Amino acid sequence: MFVGHRFSRQKDLYLHIIIYVYRYIMAKIVTMGEIMLRLSPEGNYRFVQAEKFNIIPGGGEANVGISLANYGHESVFVSKLPKHEIGQIAVNAMRKFGVNTDFIARGGERVGLYYAETGASMRPSKVIYDRANSSIAEAKPEDFDFDKIFEGADWFHWSGITPAISDASAECLKLACIAAKKHGVTVSCDLNFRKKLWTSEKAISIMRPLMQYVDVCIGNEEDAELCLGFKPDADVEAGVTDAAGYEGIFKAMAKEFGFKYVVSTLRESFSATHNGWKALIYDGKEFYQSKRYDINPIIDRVGGGDSFSGGLIHGLLTKATQGEALEFAVAASALKHTIPGDFNHVSVEEVEALAGGNANGRVQR
Repeated sequence: MFVGHRFSRQKDLYLHIIIYVYRYIMAKIVTMGEIMLRLSPEGNYRFVQAEKFNIIPGGGEANVGISLANYGHESVFVSKLPKHEIGQIAVNAMRKFGVNTDFIARGGERVGLYYAETGASMRPSKVIYDRANSSIAEAKPEDFDFDKIFEGADWFHWSGITPAISDASAECLKLACIAAKKHGVTVSCDLNFRKKLWTSEKAISIMRPLMQYVDVCIGNEEDAELCLGFKPDADVEAGVTDAAGYEGIFKAMAKEFGFKYVVSTLRESFSATHNGWKALIYDGKEFYQSKRYDINPIIDRVGGGDSFSGGLIHGLLTKATQGEALEFAVAASALKHTIPGDFNHVSVEEVEALAGGNANGRVQR
């Protein structure tokens, strides 16, 4: 009896371990938004010099989905793309890196485009959008079976870019948030204000009501002000990123919206190719500030914030403390700044090595 009882307890322990690994290490994470095609001149050429453009797929939530697939999670991307071959380029880009594309609706006329010119030193990078009337901008609720999408899901991530695209995409996103909460899914939002897509007044009118569905709010000082109307006591343009200036606003945001976590990246922009990079997190009880990275030279800044969000989601799902989760996120994003393209092509092991202090860049043999 004693041996059998011990064996039963061991079986229970093994079962709990298996459940933990499946649910928290291999979580099902849904992201929803627009994947676009980025057209960039080679190297640091200006648009007016370009005779050809590289095609690079990417977009806020798509970038997050790629990171999470790289970390071993079941990553599901929800969007709408044309049924023609150009739309298929975007679908294939997600499939290539292990993201589930079963819930990408097909239809509409075009894929959103954006042109990106990579800056250097004192010359900033530049983005020109050509995304009006893209498929996701004209999506309808009937394009998505949200109950099926969120069946068995653990996490849902979206950004402020998605409701900014159009009123139609904002309505689809709201329905996705409602379904996510119905299924007990944790919801994270990267506020991600884009002044070329909407005004602050419109953003506040749409984003504040959506915050009732959000558990984890991510955004820098500009996002918090322009999307939610909160302004921290910090001057980032002057290089002042003292975390103490954010503590009051974090507490106010958590109190008003009931966020479980409020998170902000803190970027010091010395030039287009030299940034300081760290972050701050608040869980309603304590603040934690990450270590600071001096990123010089930056190879490609696009997707830096998305790689942070992907790292944070993985960290909050798998790490014991909010501090460990934040260190993983900041290290993941620092590495993304060294990689061309929108996607962050790094593994858990590479991120943890950097977070643990290995930043010498020596050849790995």
